[in-house]
Amino acid sequence: MANFITSCRIVCSAVLLFFPTFSVEFYIVYCLAGLTDMIDGTVARKTGTVSRFGSILDTAADIVFTAVCLMKILPVLDIALWLWIWIAAIAGIKVINVIAGFIVQKSFTAQHTVLNKITGAVLFVLPLTLTFVDLSYSAGVVCTVATIAALHEGYLVILKKDKSKTRQT
Repeated sequence: MANFITSCRIVCSAVLLFFPTFSVEFYIVYCLAGLTDMIDGTVARKTGTVSRFGSILDTAADIVFTAVCLMKILPVLDIALWLWIWIAAIAGIKVINVIAGFIVQKSFTAQHTVLNKITGAVLFVLPLTLTFVDLSYSAGVVCTVATIAALHEGYLVILKKDKSKTRQT
């Protein structure tokens, strides 16, 4: 059941491609996809169906959902250069963390930390606020949280503390 819910996020992501960005239909499907992300891990734990496959599927669904959202939302936003630079810096830190994790732990690990979950939550809320909060403010909050989470993740990698879970999160 949990893997079905996670798979629904991938389907919702594909459906988002067919709706105009920020239309009522877009927001409904966007929120449904977010709901699947919030409940799939809970369902897996409650039903005793936690699995490595489920964790990998969850990560893949997150990547697909994020990619589709970026493809739909970024073209309609006027993003300042300073914000692009900050986003690139966060991405650079994340790439370094992955490489360092592989060097230190001899495997690729996904850090499902509380800070990464908070980053995901504030990033998810950001498109829902664009009609009443200036992007520079809301994106500043998201980037601050994401920077702290990425630096914390790097700290954990350096300490060789694997916070990844073999469960859906």
